[in-house]
Amino acid sequence: MTATATITYTSDLADVAADQLVGFFEGWPTAPSPDTHLAILLSSSYAVIARDGSTVVGVVTALSDGILAAYVPLLEVRADYRGQGIGSELVRRVLAHFSDLYMVDLLCDSDLQPFYARLGFEPATGAAIRAYVNQAGRAPAAVR
Repeated sequence: MTATATITYTSDLADVAADQLVGFFEGWPTAPSPDTHLAILLSSSYAVIARDGSTVVGVVTALSDGILAAYVPLLEVRADYRGQGIGSELVRRVLAHFSDLYMVDLLCDSDLQPFYARLGFEPATGAAIRAYVNQAGRAPAAVR
């Protein structure tokens, strides 16, 4: 675990560059590139980043209709910053942002359910399609 002075959080992505988005997607067989990661952040309905100085150490994204529902597709904290409450704080900020909506949903592996349960999520039945051949994401130029 990296010792940190102060972690700051922001949803202002104006000064985030792709080269600041390294060290994420640990264990993914085909991880999105930093350019694709930046496109994901910028294309989301809402995103929050955690920084240690100028280093981006955590991200969360949400997609929403802004009326009834939101979905959290991505929460990532760099391995060397885990265990400091950064992921929890990122999720709390998404939940606060969407506190007036009927539902905020996410899908996660069963071993992550206790983490999300501590933040108020309950296990739910769902279904998903995963096209692992596309796991790295579309090329950023193809993102609308």
